Amino acid sequence: MKNRFLEAVSRGPFVFDGAMGTQLYERGVYINHSFDSANLNRKQLVRQVHEDYRAAGAMALTTNTFSSNRFKLTRHGLVEKLEEINRAAVEIAREVAGESLFVVGSVGPTGQTPTMLTSKELTAISDAFKEQISVLIDAGVDVLCFETFRQLSELKVAIEAAREISDSMPIIAQVAFDSDLRTAEGALPERVALLLEDWGADIIGANCMEGPHVLFDATSQMLEAGLPVIAQPNAGYPRFVNERLVYMANPEYFGVYARRFFQAGVSIVGGCCGTSPEHIQRVTDAARMMGGAQHQEDTIVIPHRQIQVTGEHEPVKLSRRTGLSGKVEHVWRTRILADESSKPALHKDNFVVSVEVNPPRGLDPERSVRAAKMLQEHGVDVINIADGPRASVRMSNWALGKRVRDELDMEVILHMCARDRNLLGLQSDLLAYHALNLSNLVVITGDPPKVGDYPNATAVFDLDSIGLLRMVDHFNHGVDPAGKSVGQVTNFFAACGAEPAAQDYDREIRRLEMKKEAGASMVMTQPVYDPVVLERFLRDISHLEMPVLVGLLPLASWRNAEFLHNEVPGMSVPDDVRARMKATPDQATARAEGVRIAQETLMEIKDKVVGAYIMPPFGRYRAALEILSCIPGYTLPEED
Repeated sequence: MKNRFLEAVSRGPFVFDGAMGTQLYERGVYINHSFDSANLNRKQLVRQVHEDYRAAGAMALTTNTFSSNRFKLTRHGLVEKLEEINRAAVEIAREVAGESLFVVGSVGPTGQTPTMLTSKELTAISDAFKEQISVLIDAGVDVLCFETFRQLSELKVAIEAAREISDSMPIIAQVAFDSDLRTAEGALPERVALLLEDWGADIIGANCMEGPHVLFDATSQMLEAGLPVIAQPNAGYPRFVNERLVYMANPEYFGVYARRFFQAGVSIVGGCCGTSPEHIQRVTDAARMMGGAQHQEDTIVIPHRQIQVTGEHEPVKLSRRTGLSGKVEHVWRTRILADESSKPALHKDNFVVSVEVNPPRGLDPERSVRAAKMLQEHGVDVINIADGPRASVRMSNWALGKRVRDELDMEVILHMCARDRNLLGLQSDLLAYHALNLSNLVVITGDPPKVGDYPNATAVFDLDSIGLLRMVDHFNHGVDPAGKSVGQVTNFFAACGAEPAAQDYDREIRRLEMKKEAGASMVMTQPVYDPVVLERFLRDISHLEMPVLVGLLPLASWRNAEFLHNEVPGMSVPDDVRARMKATPDQATARAEGVRIAQETLMEIKDKVVGAYIMPPFGRYRAALEILSCIPGYTLPEED
């Protein structure tokens, strides 16, 4: 079975953390002290550095053990504390990483020169590596990282030592090239890549050096070996400014190169000397633009402050925020949570329905307004309006929402994604939505630009969906994200998305727990075609006590079913369903079968959800009503 860490790296752009030593130096550890000893005498400081990197989006935390071998510790009189220092480092990193982030055991060079040593001295180096590596593995690291090795001969000894201890522990091997892209022995990056692969490294790469531009050249040449490649550059070339060592590459510049690394095919990007959480935040942004950073839990770039929910900061009760929140709350209490003996018969009045109607790609929203009116006349509660779905260019969804609200007196749900607007713009939009009485929101992170009309457009992603939900919750308590009063409370009813068939199912559940904590009040799922999948999902989130709208997208054809099953993350169309679609003889029959399959799914789970979130394919809004015709109270329009 493939190692969990290697599997995560294979799924897309992966973000490492940045410098530990220079962060400890910046925070008060003197440069003539052992940074590694901070694991014992400055534990909270080491923990805070890890926490800051986690908040910045790092998907792996590197232990503070770069110089924790016996050769380096002897210089500080700490060799007797070797095991204690290494073990403490892993424990601190694991406390911060939890189960969602990986812990990387850092192993640096001994400072010896293997080509000038006797066999006995070489054995001593090997034993030193084995000693440190054994502690790191026993303490629970997920992967070993040999970093900043200038001499290939010493790196070979280190890798061989690790393989003697464990043949399954993933190994990252990073070389520190000279400015002319050569090792101490004169090997160029292409040759280094072949050697590292031959010696048993799972991931190869380079770190340190003069900055991102030099490391870009080195790692680009290592890609030909076919192994995953990691790049961890310094924050530029260091200079002394006012008697302090300063690295000159600012976070913005670092982020530009992070994107270039990922676009070139480098799998992992992090930082080395001089980098900070701000640099790693930019790497996270670059990874999100490329569709990565899968393990990122919350990219909010401002501190989360506890809000005193008293006095003027008391939020509006959920049942009173909007007409939709009132109906959801009523259905949740009377039909889902009630005893079987007191549950009312299923009817339009106790079933919530949202149908997706998107704004136009051009200038005229009239067709979308007519669709909303037709749906309203036949029993649909609200329409939801996407925010640049699949990174496509459409009219702003609030413009269509306001037209529908004003002309039809119909509630809408606006999708709100974090892709296109920064922290300032998102706050401005929320203030505007409140003023326009558009208070139903579906908060999502958003698709990266690379999947849409303008793949080279710059994504923002100051926040992910969790950070954005938290911002909405702040406004519902009458304050902005910085804790300043906005004069009154807002009444946003915030839903969130979920994928019942997510590949990384455990992570999906964890993130949903975080979304609930951040302020989400309802779940709207991705389309579901297998009731068993949804029932498992509902069972596993029962402790959250959140009402759910099940996503339904009627299949249009067999090709459509195959595409959704094979090409869309988080979607699963069972074999028997795809077989049914394949057996349809023509397009009309296929559409009818797609509606029938959606109806069957709905009827199997109708008593476990407050309602449905229907996504009619290709603007065929009648199909949504055809699905709903199995529930009393919904009607069908006349055939065109």
